[in-house]
Formats: sequence, C-alpha cells, structure tokens
Amino acid sequence: MNAKKTGQKSARNANGKQRILVVHGPNLNLLGSREPDIYGLDSLGDINASLAKQAKAASIELISFQSNHEGDLVDRIQAARNEGVAFIILNPGGYTHTSVAMRDALSAVAIPFVEVHLSNIHAREPFRRHSHFSDIAVGVICGLGSQGYRLALDFALNRIR
Repeated sequence: MNAKKTGQKSARNANGKQRILVVHGPNLNLLGSREPDIYGLDSLGDINASLAKQAKAASIELISFQSNHEGDLVDRIQAARNEGVAFIILNPGGYTHTSVAMRDALSAVAIPFVEVHLSNIHAREPFRRHSHFSDIAVGVICGLGSQGYRLALDFALNRIR
C-alpha cells in the first residue's frame, strides 16, 4: 500500500533517508544494572549506540524512544505514522502482557514491526509467556540478549529496501 492510500507521509526524512523507530518499554532504562543475569550487561545507551552505528552505515535514520508510561508509548507509536516511519522495532517490556492500548496503536498505524525481548519470555514465569503483540508482528526475536535488537534492525533494513 502506498503512503497516499494509508494517509502516511513518505518513509523518508528531508535528506531522503528512510526512517526506523525503536521503541523501548518500561524499565528498559535500567538495563545494565537491572537483573543482569536475565537482561545482560549492556545498557540502553549501549544498545542505542550500536543500533545508531548500524543504521548510519546503512544510510537509515534511526529514532530511539524509551518510556515507562504507556500513554507516552502509544503517542510515540501514533506519531510514527505522520513521520513516515517505515518500520518499528518494539520491546514492549512489561507491557508485553498487558497493553491492549499499544497493540491497538500498532494496528492503527499499520507500520510493520518486529517484537524484541532480551530474555526468552517463553522460558520464564507463566504470566510472561503471553504477548499482546506477537500475532500482529512481522516477527518475534527473544532470548538473544541485545543481539536481538541488531538482528531485528538487519531484518528491518532488508525489509524496507
């Protein structure tokens, strides 16, 4: 579907670069110090810097956003449509299991996305095994630590070209 049919702007910035949005959910600002045996030692800054370097090498504009507040995450996802974002990489954090609002926002903007989890949510507590996003995501990457983000970006780059 083209941008005019969906009401979206072109998926390029003023310099002609395509845009990818990375959305980090609640508590991901604590990465590197929060339960490193589960989530690893890389901080959110480390992850964002690695992704920015990867995106720059591919001449892609990468926008990273983190919030602990569901409404802010919904607003950011909705804004992506008017910014011409071509793809979203989403780690919904704890909202994976609870946020119908974020799911509805993703459905409404109709931007393809990959769901990413640092830990293997299927090998954890039973309440963590259900995702409100997996069935509408293009794909799901879990249990690969921060490498999962880089793999998601590789996939997104191939998908939008």
